[in-house]
Amino acid sequence: MSAPTPKITDHKILIFDVYGTLADWESGLFDALKPLLARYPASKSWSRKDALSAFMAAEGDLQAQYPDMLYNELLAKVHEILEERLKTLSGEQPGATPSASVAATDPAAAATTDAGASTSAAAGDGAQNAHTRFGNSIEHWPVFPDTVAALRRLAKHFKLVVLSNVDRSSFSHTHARLAGAPADGVALQTYTFPVPNPHQYWHPQDAPGSQSPFTLVMTAQDTGCYKPALGGFRAALAYFGAHPELFGDLSLRPGEEVKDRVLSVAQSLPHDHEPASRLGMRSVWIDRQAAVTCNVTPGGLDAKPKWTWRFETLGEMADAVEEELGKIGK
Repeated sequence: MSAPTPKITDHKILIFDVYGTLADWESGLFDALKPLLARYPASKSWSRKDALSAFMAAEGDLQAQYPDMLYNELLAKVHEILEERLKTLSGEQPGATPSASVAATDPAAAATTDAGASTSAAAGDGAQNAHTRFGNSIEHWPVFPDTVAALRRLAKHFKLVVLSNVDRSSFSHTHARLAGAPADGVALQTYTFPVPNPHQYWHPQDAPGSQSPFTLVMTAQDTGCYKPALGGFRAALAYFGAHPELFGDLSLRPGEEVKDRVLSVAQSLPHDHEPASRLGMRSVWIDRQAAVTCNVTPGGLDAKPKWTWRFETLGEMADAVEEELGKIGK
């Protein structure tokens, strides 16, 4: 006899990717790249997909090489590497100082040392150079319009968890927006990683006044690796099983494991659905229609899908959950 078809509501915990799924990573990143792209002939005509693909090629290499590097620092390094590549493609010497015309029109243009390391040539923001500013652009990336309301709806029925390729400090701004709070000022402190932290990971709902929809936040800074590495997923599953006071009774049947009550919810097929599938987890693909990256399964278009459910927005997923619950009278 075949096993019954699973329902979304058979699960107790949702692991969320953030950037690309809840926040508009592509728009935020592309906007932050535009000053660099406009500076070099090779990239002036690049499309959004061209720019993001070039960025991701450099980012993936660095994440594999430096899994412990903080994400804002890694972004700054990617920006530096990408600029050197654009100089070469544009016929300039790597490490060369940007042209005088660029420096005159863009006070943020970076000067370079003989070794090619960037130093600030900007007057307005002191020693902070263009690479560092790009790394810090995460705090300005917007959330999708449907995200906040959908998270609140889903939090009524599931424990929500963040597993994200980001550093703690950068996530605090996004965290505040996801909670429907201002992303600056006094309110931001409520959504910032606590120091000291009495737990192994971040329990954001412990903070006084917190409206965070998340029971747990795990960043790459916490797990010591970047997805699609399996380490973050494995650490999350172990934590769920070890902390029933946080996650409640998972209602495991004989032969079931913690992963059988957990869903990965994400836009990125290679970063989230691929590793979740390798661990035997079910997943929900939030197939953001404006996305130009991360929407092809590794192995190509003919590869077997790794996701279990597909929706175009998180709001659609929340609708489906409420429809399931209505049918079973919950």
